[in-house]
Amino acid sequence: MYGSRGAGRLRAPAAALGAALLIAGCSSGSDGDEPGGGITQQPKGADPFWVNPDSNAAQQVASYEEDGKQSEADEIRKIAQYPTGEWISPESPEDQARGFTEAAAEADRTALLVLYNIPHRDCGQYSGGGAADGNAYRAWIDGVAAGIESRAATVILEPDAVLHLVDGCTPGEFHEERYDLLKYAIEKLGGLSATQVYLDAGNAGWGHPDQIFDPLNRAGIAQADGFSVNVSNFYTTDDSIAYGKQLSAKIGNKPFVIDTSRNGKGPYTEGDPNERWCNPPGRALGETPTTKTADPLVDAYVWVKRPGESDGECKGGPKAGEWWPDYAMKLAQATTP
Repeated sequence: MYGSRGAGRLRAPAAALGAALLIAGCSSGSDGDEPGGGITQQPKGADPFWVNPDSNAAQQVASYEEDGKQSEADEIRKIAQYPTGEWISPESPEDQARGFTEAAAEADRTALLVLYNIPHRDCGQYSGGGAADGNAYRAWIDGVAAGIESRAATVILEPDAVLHLVDGCTPGEFHEERYDLLKYAIEKLGGLSATQVYLDAGNAGWGHPDQIFDPLNRAGIAQADGFSVNVSNFYTTDDSIAYGKQLSAKIGNKPFVIDTSRNGKGPYTEGDPNERWCNPPGRALGETPTTKTADPLVDAYVWVKRPGESDGECKGGPKAGEWWPDYAMKLAQATTP
């Protein structure tokens, strides 16, 4: 399927809601201050996104330090010190969105949120599921919007949702509903005063922009702030820029963001082609999150996928979205600072 099983299918951890509410008062607004656990915010001028001081990576750093494993802590700090996407789970979306955006506002930063709950999600693969129906999805989007309110947020909308309309993965009877739901989400979230919405548009390895630009238009890309590429995938930043620019030219020169979380060594090229995206060995962290990119059409490099969390139960991994310390360590160790 063009290598389309790329989103890695993160689910927000069960503790996300509680963490969001607990950390809302834990962050400081000045550059370099420590929001908690020794994890610092990055300089705002280059990286406006919020670093979660209670992330799985930050907790792993604290655990290693408590055990006197300083070298291991230093490796995982390569992940913990940078902002990553907060994947909003199906339960209590308003509370989660409020918690994350309030914490980000306390630190004078922007929350990076990922919405991944479209009905018939992931075609029954490792992260199959999603909202029960269209009404449930609209209510979920309404909850996210109510939680964000006027606080700054950047939203990555539904990884693979459009791509799976193109590659044959999502049955045809669900297509029109999905287009309508994506348009609804873009309009609802885009109507907030300080929220930017980037609709996911696949990756450099799945196919060609000619195959997806019309579906993006039908999904409401004209009303979005832009699109995202390479979410949870491994294609190089150069290849992602080339793909994004070709696609942008077909949809009104929309800007885009690139997930660089694990693309430091490019894609894995061995084994089953249909499973190369799933917990591939020998990968590395990519460019760190920033709005200072190599091309004016690229709004930001972002870590949408949280490095160190599993893509699914393949190659010895735990369930999709669960923290996997060994994989996190290998990513970090393979990365040149």
